[in-house]
Parts: sequence; structure tokens; C-alpha cells
Amino acid sequence: MQREKASWSSLMERREKEHDGRVSSADGVYFDSVRSVSRAKRICFNVVDVFRQTLSEDDTKNFKTIEDRFRVWCKGAKGKENRFCYYVGGLEESATGILNELSKPLTNAFPTEKICEKLKKKDAQICDLRYEKQIDLETVDLKKLKVRDLRKILSGWDETCDGCIEKDEYIRKIESLMPKYAPKAEL
Repeated sequence: MQREKASWSSLMERREKEHDGRVSSADGVYFDSVRSVSRAKRICFNVVDVFRQTLSEDDTKNFKTIEDRFRVWCKGAKGKENRFCYYVGGLEESATGILNELSKPLTNAFPTEKICEKLKKKDAQICDLRYEKQIDLETVDLKKLKVRDLRKILSGWDETCDGCIEKDEYIRKIESLMPKYAPKAEL
């Protein structure tokens, strides 16, 4: 069975919608990300699950193919997922290479939880990765946010505010871009 190839962002969005913030192991058991699975493990769970969805059945038979596909997949990863790729060895600039701790268990259809445990044993830095709290643009008062959070919103949209110095300038830039990136959050 050929699995659907999809972009990183579309897979992550679909995954969040399907599971309401819960993460799953490969055997379909769901864990509440707030209670059972630490925020650090959640990054590992999400990356492994999303990457697993991009693999075809033929890809999962050879660990070298999985490693090549993961390196290609990591080129599109951003933020904490990109940092995860760095720690595992999926990027060219990676200092370490424990990619086989990801690829070999995937060939044997290990559950995601077990793969993340193996990675944790090899490199504890993976557990330092945490998702940052998401800002709900529909309910937040931009004037109450810090400039750092306003910059974070813009960087999430791959936008910059050249020449912005004051907080009000960042707010105006975000409000001007809201129809494009967050149409439901318009004021």
C-alpha cells in the first residue's frame, strides 16, 4: 500500500486536528500529551509519527532508504523539529549520527514510544526539546504580548518587520498580515 506523500506542515496540521493535541504510538494507542507523555517526548513522537506517514511500504524494508528519506525530510523541518533532526543526525551540519537508532527500529515496525526511548538513551538532549506555548490569535490582545512574542508570530509566518523598533510597529505589521495568515483572527 502506497502512503500519501505530504508536506511537513500539512501533516502536522492534520495530526493536531485529528488527535486534539494527543500523540499516538504506532499501534494506535493514544496518550494525552499533557498527562502521560512529557512535552519533550511529544516532539519525538510527532517527528517520528509524521515521518513514518511519509514512508511507503517499500521504503520501510531498507534502513538505508529510511535514513536517506529522513535526511531529505529534515530539510523542510523548522523550529524544534529541525533541532530534533540536528540531534539525530538528519542534517548535513549535525555533529552526531544516531540516525540508525531511528531507521532500524522503523524497519522492524517498532512503536513510536520505543523508538523515542532508544533515542533518549543515546542522546539526552532530545529530551530538552520542548514545544513552546502557541498563541491563539483569535483571543489574544496583541498589546499585552511582549515584543519577543510578536516577533515569534512574525517568524512563524516567515515574515519580518524591517525597521520596527516600537511595539506598536510590530502590532501594526501583524494586524496588516492577519488577513493573509490568520483570517479567522481578524479584528
